[in-house]
Amino acid sequence: MGAALSLDQMLAERRVWRGQPTHAPAPRGQPTGLAALDAVLPHNGWPPAALTEVLIPADGVGELGILWPSLAQITRDGGRVAIVAPPYIPYAPAWHLAGIALPGLEVIRTQGRDALWAAEQCLRSGACAAVLCWPAHADDRALRRLQVAAETGQALGFAFRSIKTLSNPSPAALRIAIETRPRQVRVVKCRGAMPPSQAIALSSFSY
Repeated sequence: MGAALSLDQMLAERRVWRGQPTHAPAPRGQPTGLAALDAVLPHNGWPPAALTEVLIPADGVGELGILWPSLAQITRDGGRVAIVAPPYIPYAPAWHLAGIALPGLEVIRTQGRDALWAAEQCLRSGACAAVLCWPAHADDRALRRLQVAAETGQALGFAFRSIKTLSNPSPAALRIAIETRPRQVRVVKCRGAMPPSQAIALSSFSY
C-alpha cells in the first residue's frame, strides 16, 4: 500500500474537492398588486409567514383595497382568509367585485383580548393563508405573539393600526403607512432592506 496522506496534505495537493456554501434565495412574497411597491420589498411582495402593519390616519382610506389584489389571488387559489373583529361589517358585493372568492372568507366577530387571541390562533393554525385584524391597543408583546404565530402557521398577517403608533417600536416584518394627500403608501420599516426614501403613488393600484 502507498503511504497514507494526511487530510491537510490532500487539501494542499487539491485531491479533495471543497464545496462552497450556497445561500438559498429568499422566498418570494405574495404580490401586492402594485409593481412599484413589490419592487422595493425584499420578497417582491408581502413578506411571507410574517406580520405586516398597515398604519392609517383614519378608517376608510383604502386600507382594505390595498390588500384586495393579494386576497383575490389567495382565495382563487383555494386559500382561506380570516377577518378577525373588523370595525365594520365587510360589504360582500365590493369584495366580490374585487375578484375575491367569497367562500374563502371567514369573518370572526369578537372584541378586546378575545380578538387578539382569535387572530393569533388563526395565524398559528396553518388553516389560514392570510389573517386581517385590528389590534388598536396592542402592545409590543401582543404584536410579537402575532408575528411568531404568523411564522408558525406560515400565514400572512395584516394588522391595521392608527398612524399615531408610528413612533412605537414594532416586531412586524413590514410597516407601511397610507397617506391621503397625496394618495400614496410609504414603507416605514422593511425587514431585510432599507425602506425607500420616496413614497409610492397609489393612483395606479389595481383595485
